[in-house]
Amino acid sequence: MRKFKPLIEVDDDSLKIPEVGNWSTKKWSLMGAYCDIFTNGMRNMWNQLVYIDLFAGSGFARIKNTNRIYYSSPLIALSVPIKFDKYIFCEKDPELLFALKKRVTRLFPDQNVSFVLGDANDEIEEIRNLMPAYSKGNTRLPFCFVDPFSLELRFKTIQTLGQDLMDFLILMALYMDANRNLNNYLNDNNDKIALFTGDNNWRSEFVGYENKQRDFIKYLSDKYDQNMMDLGYIKPANKHLVRIASSNLPLYYLAFYTKHNRGNDFYKKVKKTATGQTELGL
Repeated sequence: MRKFKPLIEVDDDSLKIPEVGNWSTKKWSLMGAYCDIFTNGMRNMWNQLVYIDLFAGSGFARIKNTNRIYYSSPLIALSVPIKFDKYIFCEKDPELLFALKKRVTRLFPDQNVSFVLGDANDEIEEIRNLMPAYSKGNTRLPFCFVDPFSLELRFKTIQTLGQDLMDFLILMALYMDANRNLNNYLNDNNDKIALFTGDNNWRSEFVGYENKQRDFIKYLSDKYDQNMMDLGYIKPANKHLVRIASSNLPLYYLAFYTKHNRGNDFYKKVKKTATGQTELGL
């Protein structure tokens, strides 16, 4: 029986390698398992399968306080047994993108890969234009992995891509960013939540919540779900909550969005591979 293992440990190759927390292995396990079931299940139904990584990094990542180095999301997606037809990687750090290019060229020289230097929020039209043109004779289905370090993702970015039929797995930093910086975001001069939600008037909605600290995460989660539903996506029943193992403190959760029930069926199957993650009903 075929079984793809998303966690691929590697040696240092002297190129740039960012450090990440050990909880990153959980999100890689989940996104890698979904890439695998996605390409395996959709290969005979679509002419072009596309993988998009909006915050791609360098392709390698080192677990903090260890010598363990793993493939990160771009190289995991390139490693699935049944490949995507097109890969699009966006990264704003030139040194990280340089390292990613070198690794892709060395390890996966035959794959169709495009690289975009810049903030995904600013380069989203270029990213969309890099996808194969859709036609009746050349259908396409993309999967987009979105892995920002904070709430730097603008909803307009997702809205631009979400015009098309596309699955998303989005890291939402609602504990590691939103919850910790609530007072800053309530300041009228701060526009980060307005950009994240796509709503300049979000404060007038949130004012009715009695316990601001407790309810902020639920408010943002519900609002994001509604935004996605307005684009034709199915509201996710649960989200994967990722915690720091040593303290059990919550960090972020992963939200999966699809416009088709088959996407949800696939996602339910791969959730079992996300060892150590719990589901958060929001």
